[in-house]
Amino acid sequence: MDLVNVGAAVEAEKDALLERFTAFAARVCALLQAQGHWADYIDPCSGLPMVHRQGTGVYGEVDALVTLLHYTTANAGCCKVVLHPRWGSAVYPASLLTKAPLETAHSALRAVAAEMATQLRKQAAAA
Repeated sequence: MDLVNVGAAVEAEKDALLERFTAFAARVCALLQAQGHWADYIDPCSGLPMVHRQGTGVYGEVDALVTLLHYTTANAGCCKVVLHPRWGSAVYPASLLTKAPLETAHSALRAVAAEMATQLRKQAAAA
């Protein structure tokens, strides 16, 4: 769904994506921290870290994607919107940060993704 659009369906999609990301990121961070690694995720709405809340600096998701991945942007009213090379503005930028080794981070991401997919399948079967 193109998240630049407005309306009830777009707002519901944004809310669902926020809930899914925060649940996913909190689990990944907890797993990595249990293994002794620093990890945090950014609240996409505020730009603030959610695990280590003592900081007051805002992390700009769009600016990070432009700087790190060379994505382009477009203006949508007063907001800058990232444009994914394949999906355009039908993306939900969100960041999870860690100091864990790459394979450890990948393993945690895969484990939590598999766990959440299993939960979603069970919920769908029960419905």
